[in-house]
Parts: sequence; structure tokens; C-alpha cells
Amino acid sequence: MRILGIDPGYAIVGFGVLEYDGYKFTPVGFGAITTEAGTEFNIRLKTIFDDMNAVLARFNPDAMAIEKLFFNTNQKTGIDVAQARGVTLLAATNAGVPIFEYTPLQVKQSVVGYGRAEKAQVMDMTRRILGLSAVPKPDDTADALAIAICHGHASGGVKIPKF
Repeated sequence: MRILGIDPGYAIVGFGVLEYDGYKFTPVGFGAITTEAGTEFNIRLKTIFDDMNAVLARFNPDAMAIEKLFFNTNQKTGIDVAQARGVTLLAATNAGVPIFEYTPLQVKQSVVGYGRAEKAQVMDMTRRILGLSAVPKPDDTADALAIAICHGHASGGVKIPKF
């Protein structure tokens, strides 16, 4: 099963693509979609949408795993992230890729075995699980890989048919 993990944002959208056979994760590709500060927000959303379409076409995932949003104190930022997340979900839906959502607690539990793990613990464990020499940068990319690992564990490696 090929899993595309997404850490949503509007300045940086982390992505990570893993193959999972039910036992072992193999990194296929990872990186980040970035948009420039000061650019009109609608243009930033278009960039995310267009680049996500390119990621989906390049890696042809069987599933997309994405972090569920929760609002902190800054509702404006939360709304902007939600809009960026929406265009990401639209791209996956248009490509016929099933979408699965996970909370940060679920990701931490799946990757580290402890739902209150620190970010550094999750990043290091992600690196170890994937056999990488260093934690991928930016942090959003490492987070996306952790989300993909979470989906692999949650799905048991069962391939979900595309619609």
C-alpha cells in the first residue's frame, strides 16, 4: 500500500510518501509545498492545489492520511489552515484517493506508543522507523511521514480500493 501523509498548512504543507506491506515501511519520497508570505491568499491556495495535484500524479498513492485540525488561540490562522487543508482534500478527492484523518494524539500513540510524546520524540522515532540518517526537514515533512506511519498501523497495510 502506498500512503501519502500530509501535514496541512498554508505556508508549508509537509508531505511524505511511504510503501507499507503490513510489516515494513519504505520511504518513496517526501518534501514540502511552500508558498511565499505576502502573496495574495487565493494565489497561495491555488499553488497548494496545483502542487498537490502534481504530488498525487507523481506518487499515485492508495490513501491520503492527514492531520485533523484543532483550533488554538489564533482563530484567523486556524481558518487559513482549514482553507489550505480544504484544497488539499479537494485534490485528493478529484484524484480518487481515499482520505483518512488522524488526531495528533493518535499519531503520537502510533509512532511512539505514548499519546503525550514530545515532538522531538515523534520525529526521532519516525527517523528510526524509516531507517533515515536524519530527521527530514522542514519539521512539517517529518510530521507528514509520522501521519503516514500512523495510517499504515491503523490500516494494517490493507490496500483500500480507489473510487
